[in-house]
Amino acid sequence: MSSSRRRFTPEQKAQIVRRHLANKESVSALAEEFGLQPSQIHLWVNTLLAQADKAFERSSGSTRADKAQDQRIQHLEAKLATKNEVIAELLEENVKSKKERGEL
Repeated sequence: MSSSRRRFTPEQKAQIVRRHLANKESVSALAEEFGLQPSQIHLWVNTLLAQADKAFERSSGSTRADKAQDQRIQHLEAKLATKNEVIAELLEENVKSKKERGEL
């Protein structure tokens, strides 16, 4: 007999941890309500507390990944502009040659 493993979304985990920390609900009551082991809730609380410093970090605008993505976007936009110029020149030459041959 295999039972499927239940998965909680980050929002659900946060709600359970908030209820424990802010509303002072007991871990055992929450564990019973959600069908969890109390140790799982304690693990989520410890994870939250271990990463609490990230909540107080100042964002310096954009991260390194954002800057790299912005550079890639600029590069691709420049490449697209060049491509469009080449296509426009080729179309112009094509129209001129058709006019010379009397096809237009």
